[in-house]
Amino acid sequence: MKKLAGLLIIVGALAALVVLFASAYTVPETKQAIITQFGKPVGEPITEAGLHFRTPFVQEVNMIEKRILEWDGIPTEMPTKDKTYISVDTFGRWRISDAKQYFLRLRDERSAQSRLNDILRSETLNAIAKHELIEVIRTTKDREPNQDATLADAPGNIGILNPITSGRAMIEKEIFENAASKLTDFGIELLDVRFKRINYNNSVQQNIFQRMISERQQIAERFRSEGAGEAAKITGKREKDLQEIESVAYKQVQTIRGEADAKATEIYASAFNKSAKSVEYYEFIKTLETYEQMFDRETTLILSTNSDLFKFLKEIEPNQ
Repeated sequence: MKKLAGLLIIVGALAALVVLFASAYTVPETKQAIITQFGKPVGEPITEAGLHFRTPFVQEVNMIEKRILEWDGIPTEMPTKDKTYISVDTFGRWRISDAKQYFLRLRDERSAQSRLNDILRSETLNAIAKHELIEVIRTTKDREPNQDATLADAPGNIGILNPITSGRAMIEKEIFENAASKLTDFGIELLDVRFKRINYNNSVQQNIFQRMISERQQIAERFRSEGAGEAAKITGKREKDLQEIESVAYKQVQTIRGEADAKATEIYASAFNKSAKSVEYYEFIKTLETYEQMFDRETTLILSTNSDLFKFLKEIEPNQ
């Protein structure tokens, strides 16, 4: 009997230990627990870390994350208000604020990520569709654009930025506010939403590049036109200055030449006007110079015998 009693005590102790171990569980600092009985939540979520107990074999412990979680969206193509297709890549941060509601609606993190994808993608699409491309790219509406002063008077809309009413930060805030209110029903608190990357759609990218090239070509053509105008001004001024210099130089040359001729004539007159013989000699020399300038081998000249040019030719004797 004593042996049987001892055996029963040992069995009872072992059973008590099994029940104790089956009912005890530990909640880590990073988790919170939902106790379910036959699949339905029982009581409030357990958020305090440490050792806790449950009804063994009937109740089940479901651990739920208590830390801040990340959501990384898939890049999605969507149109802006000005019908420019862009690829938007977003990310966000969230946490489980109501574990019981979260468990009833979603059960696990995989379902939560799927719901976040649906809601945040939809709100991002709506927000992008209501704003121009420049508003999605620019960070804030109060930022002054750094415009090139050389393009201030360029034709068309080159170098001109359209006014911004919102800015990227305001669009992110709009997405956050609209999505946060919808996620509250799932026990999720949305902490932040941001744009990670914004790219042009491949079908639009080439058109954008061509537009950029066209604008650069217009700017280059404007600079070339201004350069050609300045070159024409410089060339015109140079030719004008050259003509003035040549005119002044020609005037000076003619003046000097005239003065020299007058001086030479005066010297000749003074030298050859001393006697009748010198005057006759001067007349003879000048006539010979005239012959030299007038005649060559192919010249035929008909003169009157009374001509002054023929006077010295008449005096030449035939035998000389």
